[in-house]
Amino acid sequence: MVSQKVVIKNPTGLHLRPAGILCKEAMQYKSLITFKVKETTANAKSVLSVLGACVKCGDEIELVCEGEDENEALNALVSAIEKGLGE
Repeated sequence: MVSQKVVIKNPTGLHLRPAGILCKEAMQYKSLITFKVKETTANAKSVLSVLGACVKCGDEIELVCEGEDENEALNALVSAIEKGLGE
């Protein structure tokens, strides 16, 4: 299991479009990928779960990857979030 904290920079947080991009990226990996924000844990491969976490601009999330390709998955997701998830 690997994890890393990252701050959401998108001005409108993780609304539908960036949530979809995050999920699409996460689904490329076999690992279980979740993230924690405040007291909530969300499945990064589920758009509804990501939207339900209500992540806003400036929130710090902790990505957690567990599985055979966990390091690659973590690096790719952190990179995508830091680049703004297409925004």
